[in-house]
Amino acid sequence: MPELPEVETALRGVSPYVIGKRVREVIVRDKRLRWPVPDTIHELEGCRIDAGSRRAKYLLFGTAKGTLLLHLGMSGNLRVLPAETPFKKHDHLAITLEGGKQLRLHDPRRFGAALWIEGDPMLHALLKDLGPEPLGDEFTAAHLHAACKGKTAAIKQVIMDAHVVVGVGNIYASESLFMAGINPRQAAGKVSRPRLVKLVQAIRKVLAASIKMGGTTLRDFVNESGEPGYFKLTLRVYDREGEPCRVCKTPIKRIVQGQRSTFFCPNCQKGS
Repeated sequence: MPELPEVETALRGVSPYVIGKRVREVIVRDKRLRWPVPDTIHELEGCRIDAGSRRAKYLLFGTAKGTLLLHLGMSGNLRVLPAETPFKKHDHLAITLEGGKQLRLHDPRRFGAALWIEGDPMLHALLKDLGPEPLGDEFTAAHLHAACKGKTAAIKQVIMDAHVVVGVGNIYASESLFMAGINPRQAAGKVSRPRLVKLVQAIRKVLAASIKMGGTTLRDFVNESGEPGYFKLTLRVYDREGEPCRVCKTPIKRIVQGQRSTFFCPNCQKGS
């Protein structure tokens, strides 16, 4: 599933091609995404895309008339292609821009979204209750400490809760907890404040590094030549079950939390 760094990379990848461009046509090839693509999405036609931004894993493209919200779902990607390029089976949405390029949403599993928002997009039901951005000023140790206070849920589950902080998906939760030296099974309310300070720093560092390197997958933005736009991040624990820890050589363990795989070093991650 595309996580925050992949979505940020997709935004940065397509923005030079779409920002400042006027939309000539919106082509909806299949409305059946996570939510049906509304007919109002055609309001985008004739509008100039003035800005692109990201909130959590949602991409927002603003115009004077409204905002296009896109979500990549579990398997989606965005591509910028010449408008005459033949459609692939799962190209569900195409936005034709002045100059002859198209922004296409490709989503084989159809868990993505394409919605049209009038008014302030931050008041939309999908966005208004989200927690702070992990790289923003509002995500602090004090905020995380307040969110963890009294909670018996595992710390990994808490930092993956979008009401606490957005964008810390499964891969980056495992990586951040390793960097902070915290066992992912530890009850959130039992994690010491000094460790939470380290965890906030680790989340910021892991996500910033991954954004800089372009994320951990190669499927979110493909440039016009068809080549991947970025490289895989070297992960310390995720998907390395049985392999030696890069720090202490102890074999990495895998457990299941909330139906998701968690990877950690039983030696390095003793702290709470």
